[in-house]
Amino acid sequence: MVKIRLRRMGAKKNPFYRIIVADSRSPRDGRCIEELGYYDPLTEPATIKVDAERAKYWLGCGAQPTETVRALLKKAEAL
Repeated sequence: MVKIRLRRMGAKKNPFYRIIVADSRSPRDGRCIEELGYYDPLTEPATIKVDAERAKYWLGCGAQPTETVRALLKKAEAL
């Protein structure tokens, strides 16, 4: 099964996330199929950048977003 989820980047206590498409069996920070954008929770307001066209493509192909990514996609108006 393919999932749209977050990959944690950044230093200790300084998180930065990439929104990725990955196989559900791969590790959190492991191999991904495609990167769709990023999420930076430390800026004010939080920065969300998503390739809406690719996100819609993957959702159409049956990729399941996690709850957090679903909320981020709604905020970025990509859902």
